[in-house]
Amino acid sequence: MHFFNFLSVFLIPFVIFYIIADALLYKKPVFELFTDGGKQGIQTVAEIAPTIIGLIVAIGIFRNSGALDLLCSLLSPITNFLHIPAALLPLSILKTLSASGANGLLFDIFKTYGTDSYIGFTASILLSCTETLFYTVSVYFMSVHIKKTRWTVPAGILIAFLSLVISLRIARFFSM
Repeated sequence: MHFFNFLSVFLIPFVIFYIIADALLYKKPVFELFTDGGKQGIQTVAEIAPTIIGLIVAIGIFRNSGALDLLCSLLSPITNFLHIPAALLPLSILKTLSASGANGLLFDIFKTYGTDSYIGFTASILLSCTETLFYTVSVYFMSVHIKKTRWTVPAGILIAFLSLVISLRIARFFSM
C-alpha cells in the first residue's frame, strides 16, 4: 500500500521533470513545443465539438422522449429469459451512448436499491467495465476522418452485452 501512495505522489512530477530534462538535454525548445501542443489540442476540440454537441442532444432526446423505456420494454422478454434485472437494462443501453447519462441512472439505482444491493453492485461493475461505444466511435473516428465503422459498432454492442452478463456473474460471485 505504501508503494502505491509513493507512486501516486511522485510519478506525475517525475514524468514532467523527465520530459523537461529530456528536452533540455537534447536542446529542444520546451516552451514552443508546449504551446504547439496546446494549439493542436484546441484545434482538435474545435473539430470534434459539433459531434459531441450533437451526441449530447441526441442522448437527451432519446432518454426524455421515452424511446429508452420503449426499447427496454421491447427487450424485456429476452432479459427476463436471461434473468437480467430490469433496472440494469436501461443502464446498459445508456452506457453505450453516454457516460454522464449512465452515471445519472446509476445514482437513481443507488437511491432505489442501495449501493450495497446486488443490483447496485452489478451496476457499479457494469459501468467500470464498458466504454461509451457511440461516443468513442463518433469522437475518435471523426478526429481521424473515418466515415465507415464496419464491424466496430456490432462488436461494441456484443461486448456491451457480454459485459452486462459478466457483471452479473461477478456480482453474484462476490455477493454469495
